[in-house]
Amino acid sequence: MRRYLYMAVGWGFVVLAVLGVILPVLPTTPFLLVAGACFARSSRTCHQWLLNNKLFGPLIDNWQNNRCIERKSKYIALLSIVLFGGTSLVFAVPWGYAKLAVLILLVIGFYVVYSLPTCPSHQEKKNW
Repeated sequence: MRRYLYMAVGWGFVVLAVLGVILPVLPTTPFLLVAGACFARSSRTCHQWLLNNKLFGPLIDNWQNNRCIERKSKYIALLSIVLFGGTSLVFAVPWGYAKLAVLILLVIGFYVVYSLPTCPSHQEKKNW
């Protein structure tokens, strides 16, 4: 029963991650990391599918092996949150509580992505 629960939660987070690629309010990276952890506990097939995915695989593999995300991925995620989320906030969200809710979600998403460890660059690795 636990295995199926992990698998269902994993697929739920994959869906959220895919939505996060499109919607700036949702951070993709943390959702993928949770999905990978759930699949690792429930299904080798799903876990391998996620690791072999051209878009998501390198991100998850880097996290599992090094516990960090690449600087470029982090900058793209943060820039997307600010640009697209900010644009949505200003032009698409009606005034009132909805604007406040979206602003809070954007700040949380920005903080989560920003707080993830950044992988050292190739130059920094050489100095180790």
